[in-house]
Amino acid sequence: MSEGAASRRYVLATFNRDKARELHALLGIPEIEVLPWSDFPGAVSPEETGETLAENALIKARAAARHTGLAAIADDTGLEVEALNGEPGVRAARFSGPGATYASNVALLLERMRGVPSGLRAARFRTVCAAVFPEDGETLAEGVLEGRITEAPRGAQGFGYDPVFEPAGLSRTLAEMTTAEKNEISHRGRAARALALRLRERM
Repeated sequence: MSEGAASRRYVLATFNRDKARELHALLGIPEIEVLPWSDFPGAVSPEETGETLAENALIKARAAARHTGLAAIADDTGLEVEALNGEPGVRAARFSGPGATYASNVALLLERMRGVPSGLRAARFRTVCAAVFPEDGETLAEGVLEGRITEAPRGAQGFGYDPVFEPAGLSRTLAEMTTAEKNEISHRGRAARALALRLRERM
């Protein structure tokens, strides 16, 4: 394989094939190939010890790049709730403790938000995407989606906190939107499109 062809292959630092396909679509660069890390024998997900989304995204991307020798992409997402002083933040996926699930995280969030009036339920999703190029630098891109936490879950699409997150200016939660509608406005979509601009500059 030529150097040019290799430079258009990226490994996504996740073991989720659906996420790999989703990110490829969000990047919107048909000329590149995004491979899930699970395609590479011996791959092990690193411990996410960073205190920021950028640190965790880089931890994952650096580990995947070292393991595969390919350029690597990773993302990390947090949910910042103003009434909770920015929690759960970078620990959104582990909010309800060891063995956390989507349902347990949402249940804890709603419990912590019980009694908070509508006007004080502001929140934002923040995603940082990282790309690491072996021996050739790193780059970051961020996407933010402002909104509010609803009083109860609504909708059956999406995942994570989507059923209780209503984007600003809209009357539906992310879980009440189609995948295409969500991707158009989402934090991850915005971060991925910003990263795509940087990747295109390298082609």
